Amino acid sequence: MHDVDRYLEAATRGNTRRSYQSAIRHFEVEWGGFLPASADAVARYLAEHAETLSLNTLRARLAALGQWHQSQGFPDPTKAPHVRKVLKGIAALHPATEKRAKPLQLTQLEQLVAWLDLRLAQASATGDTRTYATHARDKAIVLIGFWRGFRSDELSRMVAEHIEVESGRGMTVYLPRTKTDRNQRGTTFKAPALSRLCPVTAYEAWIAASGMSEGPVFRRIDRWGHVGGEAMHASSFVPLLRALFRAAGLPAPDSYSSHSLRRGFATWANANRWDLKMLMEYVGWKDVRSAMRYIDTADPFAQHKIEAALAPPAAPVPPSTAIPTTPPPERLPALPPKPVAQTRLTVDLYIERNSKFVRGMSKARRWIEQFCLSQYQMRVFEKRRPRYEIVMPFAAGLELEQAIEELISEMHENADLCNCFVEVTLHDPLTDSYWS
Repeated sequence: MHDVDRYLEAATRGNTRRSYQSAIRHFEVEWGGFLPASADAVARYLAEHAETLSLNTLRARLAALGQWHQSQGFPDPTKAPHVRKVLKGIAALHPATEKRAKPLQLTQLEQLVAWLDLRLAQASATGDTRTYATHARDKAIVLIGFWRGFRSDELSRMVAEHIEVESGRGMTVYLPRTKTDRNQRGTTFKAPALSRLCPVTAYEAWIAASGMSEGPVFRRIDRWGHVGGEAMHASSFVPLLRALFRAAGLPAPDSYSSHSLRRGFATWANANRWDLKMLMEYVGWKDVRSAMRYIDTADPFAQHKIEAALAPPAAPVPPSTAIPTTPPPERLPALPPKPVAQTRLTVDLYIERNSKFVRGMSKARRWIEQFCLSQYQMRVFEKRRPRYEIVMPFAAGLELEQAIEELISEMHENADLCNCFVEVTLHDPLTDSYWS
């Protein structure tokens, strides 16, 4: 493979690449479409599969078709207005609620770990090395997945060389790539050592049982008890977890998935009064909406909260004819509100069309203003060459850097959807710092 091709392939996640290949194959082979495709063909493809494929699947197919045309240098038919209108019509005529994995509750985690500990003790007593190694691995998967909020994708990419254990304190897990790490900088996660249900102890026990010191952490084990050299595939975690839940006697095991571990932890943290910011930082969410999808509240219908505030009607009080003899107490002056940390930034944009045949510059600017800048108290300085002032609710530091990075990424994405290119420069006049 040529070096350029190798780096281009590395820039796309393996799951995304396989998903795109499958979508292109479905369009060409199974449906009989031609590439490059016209917008009319894409619209017909959507319409013919509107009743058999979910809206999310159709959106993924559109993304794959759009990426194929862009990478091959052809105009992207998926951006055509009537293709978008067809998709909007499908959403209106075929609404579907989002399916979410059932969260693994702490009591169920305790039941599962108790079953695994019993099996481990039996295997140790009988010298059954295969069963011991298998359940040592499974226990580490469950406890790390729960307390770290990892899904199958993160679990499959854990590597022993990138894990450091501080005995009695916790473990540090470095993942070179994660779903939210758009800039491929890698992400470091920390998991605590606990008095019970400890992910660190479970990890150390699995490493000792497997005898490995490098390579993928979670691997297949054959029927003779030999630990393989390759990482477990991400898709193999769901059937493994369901088999464990079924064996441990958990109800409705098929309603769980690898997301159940993350949803279970998020629900537990929310019930124990973790604020949303702390939870997002711990799990690694960048978007509030993504975080809220994983949290199940203890009072989903708000019944207890409303009933507690719904006081019984007060008894009628007869009108009083007495004249008050004392003046009402003076009100104390209100304390001034605490200053809110914020940073004022100027934003300069330069928007250019990707092609002379494209007419999306004004639309790109409108989308960037509406979907990116308006959330930060946007004020327009200059209209001819776009210049703005925004106020970010962060002081200088890591939070500000992350917010700016996400904002720039969102502006590039909106411009790209309009087949335009955008140069972005943000400036903090107080510190004379620049971002682009």
